[in-house]
Amino acid sequence: MEIRNLICINCPLGCPLTVTLEEGEVVSVVGNTCPRGASYGRKEVSAPTRTLTSIVRVRNGHLPVVSVKTAADIPKEKIGSVMDAVHRIDADAPIAMGQVLLKDAAGTGVDIVATKAIRRI
Repeated sequence: MEIRNLICINCPLGCPLTVTLEEGEVVSVVGNTCPRGASYGRKEVSAPTRTLTSIVRVRNGHLPVVSVKTAADIPKEKIGSVMDAVHRIDADAPIAMGQVLLKDAAGTGVDIVATKAIRRI
């Protein structure tokens, strides 16, 4: 039997979770105050994912950069390769909020989208 202690990051409560595994399978999650915590605990020990946020350089915009994020969670082990791909992006203004700036980032199937509108100068 293996026990892993985690802090849930699904909401500001930060519930302390205890996840019990037997032969690599989750048998229990305790400590959560809502069902999302139990789901997070199960997922975090088997296939952890994260939403990635960053910035991208903008040409001819009223701001030099635009904030971006992944359109969905990506596997935690892909964060480095997705960031490498994000660092290679240069976008041209205008940019709309929600606009896809990079499709299928690092082969994850997840797009990189703008989280702010940028006007052209």
